[in-house]
Amino acid sequence: MSESTPPVAKRVPSTRTHHGDTVVDEYAWLADKEDTDTLAYLRAENAYAEKVTAGLADLREQIFTEVKDRTQETDLSVPARKGPWWYYARTVEGQQYAIHCRLSATSAEPPSTETGEALPGEQVLLDENELAEGHDFLSVGTFDVSPDGRLLAYAVDFDGSERFTLRVKDLETGELLGDEVPNTFYDTAWSLDSASLFYLTVDDAWRPYRVWRHQLGTAAANDVLVYEEADERFWVGVGLTQSERYILLDLRSKVTSETRIIDAAAADREPVVLRARKQDVEYQVEHQIAGDRFLIVHNDPEVGGGVNFAVAAASVDKPADWSPLIEHRDDARLLGLDVFDGHVVVHLRFDGLTGLRVYPSTVDGGWGEGREISFPEPLYAVDPDANLEYHTGTYRLSYASMITPRSVFDCDLATGELTLRKRQPVLGDYDPQRYEQTREWATASDGTRVPMSIVRRKDVPLDGSAPCLIYGYGSYESSSEPRFSVPRLSLLDRGFVYAIAHIRGGGELGRHWYEEGKLLHKKNTFTDFVACARHLVAQKWTSADRLIAYGGSAGGLLMGAVANLAPDAFAGIVASVPFVDALNSILDPSLPLTVLEWEEWGDPLHNADVYAYMKSYSPYENIEPVDYPAIFVETSLNDTRVLYHEPAKWVAKLRAVGAGDRHIVLHTEMEAGHGGRSGRYDAWRELARMYAWIVDTATR
Repeated sequence: MSESTPPVAKRVPSTRTHHGDTVVDEYAWLADKEDTDTLAYLRAENAYAEKVTAGLADLREQIFTEVKDRTQETDLSVPARKGPWWYYARTVEGQQYAIHCRLSATSAEPPSTETGEALPGEQVLLDENELAEGHDFLSVGTFDVSPDGRLLAYAVDFDGSERFTLRVKDLETGELLGDEVPNTFYDTAWSLDSASLFYLTVDDAWRPYRVWRHQLGTAAANDVLVYEEADERFWVGVGLTQSERYILLDLRSKVTSETRIIDAAAADREPVVLRARKQDVEYQVEHQIAGDRFLIVHNDPEVGGGVNFAVAAASVDKPADWSPLIEHRDDARLLGLDVFDGHVVVHLRFDGLTGLRVYPSTVDGGWGEGREISFPEPLYAVDPDANLEYHTGTYRLSYASMITPRSVFDCDLATGELTLRKRQPVLGDYDPQRYEQTREWATASDGTRVPMSIVRRKDVPLDGSAPCLIYGYGSYESSSEPRFSVPRLSLLDRGFVYAIAHIRGGGELGRHWYEEGKLLHKKNTFTDFVACARHLVAQKWTSADRLIAYGGSAGGLLMGAVANLAPDAFAGIVASVPFVDALNSILDPSLPLTVLEWEEWGDPLHNADVYAYMKSYSPYENIEPVDYPAIFVETSLNDTRVLYHEPAKWVAKLRAVGAGDRHIVLHTEMEAGHGGRSGRYDAWRELARMYAWIVDTATR
């Protein structure tokens, strides 16, 4: 086969029948990862992608260099206080990964990070560059210092499969202990005496379902099974409260949750249910030493909760007896809270933007009037940052907008005064005054107004001539925030408009926004995105022949759906690790995470209406002989969340059925997982490859 000719996947008819509907799937054979024909096909696709984009090599290198030159490569994070130490991470020019460090705390003020260089007297806890030697991929799944500050639990994955090996390092001697546990998942929690470590393992469907307790100095074979979740809709997390008094076992489905607690000072006790699960009731828990009580963010209508959540309190002695503390509001979605000895900070979402509200709390558990932490820009994102110390009068937060780089502030909890600790350096001649961010509203087909966040250089004309990249996600109540991006400058400075479509299925406008874009309302996600694209053209932000759509994972499903729904609306589509074979995957409970997803997408295996609805929008099922836009697809062989064969099958069928002569390219990372390449330079090169394709497609 010539590398200049698109690969042609062989057709091997495979049939399935559900609810009286028989479907022929000619590319199901690509799901066999061990088949030499599968690997040969993926490599042929990579060769073809490289061939047809060979003319972009100089542009790729130029964009990579721009990203690199704008980044302060030797840099360090703002140190966060925990007991007698300042903890931080730093990077070194030329090195792919972070170095985790700490420094003895001799001052109440964090050390200066201005130069980005290593701090005098620092202790290196973990150098990821050393861990990565000899490997093409590295992911650190947990990084957890023991309460006494003497031990570090960390976990590593070398292929992107999200199966980690857990290890323990003695920070006083620098030696690795003999404690080693293979095949663990994210999350760990230490007992108060730093002698026991709790961790997670997954089942065959990659669902974290077991919590184990490991006694330091003993073999992993002797670890104690603390809890096993039998309901396949639920996954398990484990962690400590901010007070470090309790270990939390967080049991959660898409719409229901339950928390079990263990006294961290009595780690060998059985977990106690805080409140038994109740279908469609979600809650999350923190502990407050003042009043010795639990604070619960919840949506239980029987205790004053609602669709946008409320806060309740419960004594440690009677954890199932909740009393309302912060009322539910229709216009503000409560997201979570951070608890300290004298204050509680609530994270919330209001009018499409994130926010923080500070409540003073007295020793006896009294509750004061809340005060907002305010910011001047019309579009921004504010989030909790590293708050490691419970006994503190300072709150660490991060702030960014589409034109303001990530900025770390310390907030005085008593006065609300903000102190800027660090703003992400942007090297070169970046001037935020050259750019403008805007909120626009499109009107969906059912009349719903859909917000967009838009950024451009002020000198870019609004006459339809500007190229544009529109991004969307719209699932899992995950919100696409209007944040800053260094790589994005390579598009903006080439005259691009960049737009984020805050479509239904996300959480930007509260829980109802999510509920109107899931299950049997999922098509709203797709029609909202098309409405946003049409609005950009109608208002002359761009034109259809210069508009590129971009989404990944569940946002890749969005890309596949809008390609079928409105192929004329876009010059090109970028789909990263795309969930484009949704119906087949959700029909198969043996695949990773499928059963967990039934409360997000519906259960087509047992429900004929769900089956018919999903079949009507699943991208792979709805490819037609029409002129599709140019399509750029990227996936990873070891992805456990969206398996590589979904985009591989989709591309094969697009080539066989679709019309037109625009390029469809598929690139598969053969040594990576859901997040792509792991090293920062490798990730920048991966991004530069995509951005070069976007620039070329939108401006040709």
